[in-house]
Amino acid sequence: MSILIRNGLVVNATGTHAADVLVDGEKIAALVTPGFDLQADETIDAQGKYVIPGGIDAHTHMEMPFGGTQSADTFETGTTAAAWGGTTTIIDFAVQAKGTSLLSTMDKWHEKADGNCAIDYGFHMIISDVNDTSLKEMESCISQGVNSFKMFMAYPGVFYATDGEILRAMQKARETGATIMMHAENGIAIDQLVAQALAEGKGEPVQHGLTRPPELEGEATSRAIQLAKVTGSPLYIVHLSAAQALDAVTRARDTGQNVFAETCPQYLYLSLEDLAKPGFEGAKYVASPPLRPMEHQGELWRGLRTNDLSIVSTDHCPFCFKDQKQLGVGDFSKIPNGMPGVEHRMDLLHQGVVKGEITVNRWVEIAATTPARMFGLYPRKGVIAPGADADIVIYDPAARQTISAETHHMAVDYSAYEGFEVTGKVDTVLSRGRVVLTGGTFRGAAGQGKFLERELNQYLI
Repeated sequence: MSILIRNGLVVNATGTHAADVLVDGEKIAALVTPGFDLQADETIDAQGKYVIPGGIDAHTHMEMPFGGTQSADTFETGTTAAAWGGTTTIIDFAVQAKGTSLLSTMDKWHEKADGNCAIDYGFHMIISDVNDTSLKEMESCISQGVNSFKMFMAYPGVFYATDGEILRAMQKARETGATIMMHAENGIAIDQLVAQALAEGKGEPVQHGLTRPPELEGEATSRAIQLAKVTGSPLYIVHLSAAQALDAVTRARDTGQNVFAETCPQYLYLSLEDLAKPGFEGAKYVASPPLRPMEHQGELWRGLRTNDLSIVSTDHCPFCFKDQKQLGVGDFSKIPNGMPGVEHRMDLLHQGVVKGEITVNRWVEIAATTPARMFGLYPRKGVIAPGADADIVIYDPAARQTISAETHHMAVDYSAYEGFEVTGKVDTVLSRGRVVLTGGTFRGAAGQGKFLERELNQYLI
């Protein structure tokens, strides 16, 4: 069917202008001067509202196994919550276990996701076992539209990769055009600090932050950048949280190296003080890298303005406070690492617009357009333009709302942003031309989302 969105203000990364948007089937058919006489099966009035491309959350973990449990959101609940928050595409991580193949891992994640997602989705691949077979399988993954590969300098014994293994994977990425994504923390040193803290009887949640100091994120980020320089591989630093790591990324980008980084809303709005909340309350905020002292937040906002931070994703990996987070009572190292956030990314970033940290166009750029370009989905996604998928969010910039676990749609029993009062709210969401949310009512369904085979990185310098 056709839909005409009238009287809205179209906001793209490249500019803002008044236009009516005609949707025909799954695609945007035209942008026309307001008031031009067009007919459609349905008309939506967007007076006083933004018309923006649907958000792309390039870092989620639905149904992810971790520490004897798994993240609380399924692909159905997680993608439904994403849609409530104005996100119309997620890219989730398929997690290779030691001793298994990349291709069998991809099959396993397809079994979890296919037919269960309310919005479109793609996969990155986590490589935890670097060998001749897995390096060869990278080529098969790329042919199936999965061309970004995450590695870990943290979590020895689980996901950790040595510098030599990272080097080999980066060489394959350089050969194939793939992008290496890096969790950059010095896991070997961190494990020593964790063991020392526990030996001294320090088991409270704040120790999670104190034993993962920002200097060790900065060191690992610098080391990853040098390995990427030696191999010529593109490098994407995930969930960057510390000024030291941002400094390393900025220096590399200033020399023209293909180094990119994302940060997450939790690092822009939460801090080490949250980890230090009384009792076991701080466990709600345990994620890796950890929340940093508040002074890092200003540096991250600056990085978003200068494009040294290119994207804001969520690293959505929710664990319920009851039963799951409480696995680590008395021993912070056993608290499942991860926080919920997929539903609130667009709103939290809009607060940056409200407060003058970023422009409205930069909001769209870091939340939709650059993720589409970075991960091979542009111009199909990430832009309001003829020929693009009709993934469209009508956003009310003046509406007020309070974030709370009582009203969110994620399958987790707490909100990391409980009580946050924000300005701006999603009004209507279209996913490939289908209205999935309007008037506070969800009209989508599991299975309506499609798997996206992605092209190579379109954002290289």
